Amino acid sequence: MRSKLRSAGRRVAESKHAFEAGREIADLPRDEEGRARIVCRRHAERRAVPLDDRGRPVCYEADHPDCEGCVEDVREGRVLAGGSGTRLYPASRADRPKQLLSVGDDDRSLLARTLDRVAAADRRVVLTGPDHADRVRDHLADREDISPADVWVEPAPRDTGPALVYAAARARETFEDPVLCCLPSDHHVSGDFDAVLRRATAAAVETRGLVCVGVEPDRPATGYGYVRPSEAADGYAPVETFHEKPDADRARGLVEAGALWNAGVFAWTPDALLSAAADTPLGPLVRAVAGDSDGDGGEGEDGESDGLAAPEAAYGDLDPVSVDCAVLERADDVFVVPADGIEWDDLGTWDALARVLPADADGNVVDGDALTVDAENTVIAAEGAHVAVVGVEDLVVAAVDDRVLVVPRGETDRVREVVARLREKGRF
Repeated sequence: MRSKLRSAGRRVAESKHAFEAGREIADLPRDEEGRARIVCRRHAERRAVPLDDRGRPVCYEADHPDCEGCVEDVREGRVLAGGSGTRLYPASRADRPKQLLSVGDDDRSLLARTLDRVAAADRRVVLTGPDHADRVRDHLADREDISPADVWVEPAPRDTGPALVYAAARARETFEDPVLCCLPSDHHVSGDFDAVLRRATAAAVETRGLVCVGVEPDRPATGYGYVRPSEAADGYAPVETFHEKPDADRARGLVEAGALWNAGVFAWTPDALLSAAADTPLGPLVRAVAGDSDGDGGEGEDGESDGLAAPEAAYGDLDPVSVDCAVLERADDVFVVPADGIEWDDLGTWDALARVLPADADGNVVDGDALTVDAENTVIAAEGAHVAVVGVEDLVVAAVDDRVLVVPRGETDRVREVVARLREKGRF
């Protein structure tokens, strides 16, 4: 099993050259059916390589006898759909998780948009928790491209750290060490996101390390985490430091220093993540899903892994922790790929509507049935109700069914305080 938990990629000193994202695929040798050959792990050396039309690396050595038809680097999309998005209350509630909502000018749910965004993956899997599993399955029931078997349910909600370790272990049951592209199900993204994932996939293949996607900031936001590359990230670059949700002064300094927003989008192989997580607070879960209590994992008589062991006990002992805090900030081989050419927002608060929807001449943004009179810079979201505002400014008004929220713009993070009190009363 130690071979399964091998070192997560080459050291930074061995991975200085950037991925050549612009290399033309059309110039590569192809077989009789026009397919480019795929990189094989039998190569003694991995190098920066171009991608085929599925986002997988293509072999430089087209005449290598072992590369014919060899498809070992398979891209899987892992979509995280476990949270509730509490700061979008009252639209998002315990029985109405944010990822199942349609936010903005697109009728599709955020989850549906995310799945469509990774349609080029060889397989797409939705990872959710027991509280949302039935709702997610019902929500996806009419899709022909996602089956109930593609909805995986982790034992308990413990944030992204345990969730992604669990997903990595399960992924090895399907393919031999695929490249996993892991992304949230509730973000706004426009532009060529698939090109970004292709670059991240290529970086994960070449480095055998952990790859995150960074977005160039357009403001010193305090609600996002930041990742600072150690050098200019033309293709990808080693990560120097992570910074989690800084204050305003620190955020301004990070933006000036060239730091990127951490979009919560990752690419890695299962082996790379499990190896990096083995010596972290997630170590007990890694050993549990590896099927061995001493950390070495288990192998059958044929030398193959015994498969995914039951992780419920290990989950019960874990505190919620993000993969960033548990693994990425501790690991050595961590890289960032800049998300060039896309527009991104995590839609974390009601203020985000003003960034993704057009405003009227007075700066008002309306999503739903609403009327404004002498109002300025107000965000209105209405579902199942008509909302009228008169003579107000710099407010958020969200009315969904029988619930109404009014909060000043710029203070929408405090909606979590409302949710905490509602939970205490059993009304969330």
